[in-house]
Amino acid sequence: MSQRAESSQCGGVVVEFESDDIRNARAKKARSIPGSALIYLKGPKFLIYVSGALSMWGDRMWHFAISVFLIELYGRNLLLTAVFGLVVAGSVLLLGALIGDWVDRNPRNKVAHASLFIQNISVTICSIVLMLVFSYKQRIEQIWDGWLTVVCYTVVIVLADVANLASTALTIAIQRDWIVVITGYNRGHLAGMNATMRRIDQVTNILAPLAVGQVMTLASNVVGCGFILGWNLVSLIVEFFFLSRVYRIVPALSVKPPAVELDHNDLQGMERRGSQGEGQVVQALAEGNSDGSLHLKEITYLPLCFRRFRWLVSTCKEGWTAYYHQPVFLAGMGLAFLYTTVLGFDCITTGYAYTQGISGSLLSLLMGVSAITGLMGTVMFTRLRKTYGLVNTGIISSCLHLGCLLLCVCSVFAPGSPMDLSLLMPYFTSNSSSELGGMASQRQKHTYPLRGGSNQPLLPDRSSIHWTNNTVLFDNVPSGSTPESYISIILLFMGVITARIGLWSFDLTVTQLLQETICESERGVVNGVQSSMNYLMDLLHFIMVISAPQPQHFGILVLISVLFITTGHTMYFLYAHKAKRKRRRDT
Repeated sequence: MSQRAESSQCGGVVVEFESDDIRNARAKKARSIPGSALIYLKGPKFLIYVSGALSMWGDRMWHFAISVFLIELYGRNLLLTAVFGLVVAGSVLLLGALIGDWVDRNPRNKVAHASLFIQNISVTICSIVLMLVFSYKQRIEQIWDGWLTVVCYTVVIVLADVANLASTALTIAIQRDWIVVITGYNRGHLAGMNATMRRIDQVTNILAPLAVGQVMTLASNVVGCGFILGWNLVSLIVEFFFLSRVYRIVPALSVKPPAVELDHNDLQGMERRGSQGEGQVVQALAEGNSDGSLHLKEITYLPLCFRRFRWLVSTCKEGWTAYYHQPVFLAGMGLAFLYTTVLGFDCITTGYAYTQGISGSLLSLLMGVSAITGLMGTVMFTRLRKTYGLVNTGIISSCLHLGCLLLCVCSVFAPGSPMDLSLLMPYFTSNSSSELGGMASQRQKHTYPLRGGSNQPLLPDRSSIHWTNNTVLFDNVPSGSTPESYISIILLFMGVITARIGLWSFDLTVTQLLQETICESERGVVNGVQSSMNYLMDLLHFIMVISAPQPQHFGILVLISVLFITTGHTMYFLYAHKAKRKRRRDT
C-alpha cells in the first residue's frame, strides 16, 4: 500500500505529508527564480539590451543637442544645421558600402570596439570644442578675422559626422549581425530580440531628448555639453565591458566565414605581387641610372594610390551589386521608399501642425501617443509572426499601414486644409486663376505664414530632435487666432499616429528578412548599402519640402508621400509573391 493510502487511514495525517511536499516545491521554486533571474542578467541577451539602451540613449541625446547647438552657434540660423544634414546624409550614402565591407572583413570584437571607441571619443572631443566655443565665442570671433570660428564649425561638423558613421557601423555590427548569432539563428528568438531592441529605441526616442533638453534649459548649453561628455565617457566603459563579455560567453561570435577574408587576402596578394614586380623593374632601372631613381619612385607611387582608389570604388560597386542580387532586394527597396515621406514626427509635419494652431505641449503629447502606438506595432509583429509567418506578417503590416494613411489623404481635402488646388493647374487663365486664388484665400484664413518659408532644417533623422526644436524654429509664429476647422489636422495626426503600428511592424519584418536571408559573409556590406538607400530616400523628402515649403503646399507633399509609400509596399508585395511561388515550387 502507498504512503498516501496508509496515511489516509490515520485520520488526516495525509495533510501533513502533502503540506511538506508543497512546502518543499515552493522552496525549490523560490530558490530557482533568483537563480534563473541571475542567469538572465548575466546572459548575452540582457547585456546586449543594456548596451543597446546606453548607445541609443547617447545617440538620441547627441542628435537632439547638436541640432540645437548648431542653431545657437550661427545666430539661430539654419545654415549650419542644413550643412550638417547634407554632410551626414552624403557621407553615409557614399561610404555605406565601405563601412559594411569593413564590418564583414574584420573580427566582430574589433569592429564593435573600434566603432564604439570612435563614436564616443568623437562626441567627447566635439563636446569639448562646443564648450570652448560657447564659453569664449566673442574672443574666438576676433581671432584670424573670424576664420577661427569657421574652423571650429568645420571641426564640430566633421567630428559629428565621424560619430554618425561610427554609430552606423556599430548598428550594423550589433543589430544586424551579433543578434543573429546570439539567438543561434532561431527565428522566434530573433524576432523577440529585434522587437525588444525596437521598444528600447522607441522609449529612448522620447526620454533622452527630454532629459538633455531639461539640462540645457535649467542650466546652460555649456552644462549640456558637459552632461553629454560625461555620459559618453561612462557609456564607453560600460558598453565596452558588456560587449567584451558577450563576445566571451558566445563562442560563435569569434567564428566568421572565410570567404570575404580570402578574397581580400587574394587582393592584397595580387597587390603585393604587383608591387614586388614593379619594385624589381624599378631596381633594375635604378641600377642603370641612379640619378633617375627618385623620379621612378614617384612614378611607382601614383599607380599604388590609383590601385587603392580603384579598390575602394570596386568595393562600393560590388556592395551595390550584392545588394541588387539579394533575394530580399525588393523588400529592402520597399523599406527605403518609406523614408520619402512627410508623414512622421519630424520637423516638417510638426512645423506644419504648428502653423495650423497646434500648441507645442499638444504636439509633445501626440508624440508620446505615437511612441505608444509604435510599441504596439512591435507587439503585433511578434504575435503575427507566430501565427501567420514572417512574409505574411509583412503583407498584413503593409495593408494596415496603407489603410491608416488614407486618413492623411482625406485630411488634404477635409475642411480646414490650406491646400491650394491652383498650384496643380498652372495652365488656367489669369481670370480663372484669380477666382481660384480668391476661393483659396477664403480657406486659408486660419493659416499662419512662416517667416523664411523655405528655411527648413535638413537633418536626415526621424528622432524627436525635430519637434523639440519647434520652439526655436517657429518662435515668431503669431498666436491667438483659431482655425475655422480642426477636422483636417485631426485626420492628419490620426493617420500618422495609427499608421505607426503597421509601420514598425513592417520595419521589423524587413529587418528580420534581411537578417535571415543574407549570407553571413555579406551581411555587413548589404546592410551598409541598405543604410545608404535609406539616407538617399530620406534626402528626397527634404528636397520635396525645399521645392514646396509653404503650408499651402503641404497637401501636395502628403499625396506624394503616400505615393512613395504605396510604391514601397508594392515592391514588398512583389517580393512576397515571388517568395511564396518559390516555396510552392520547392515543395
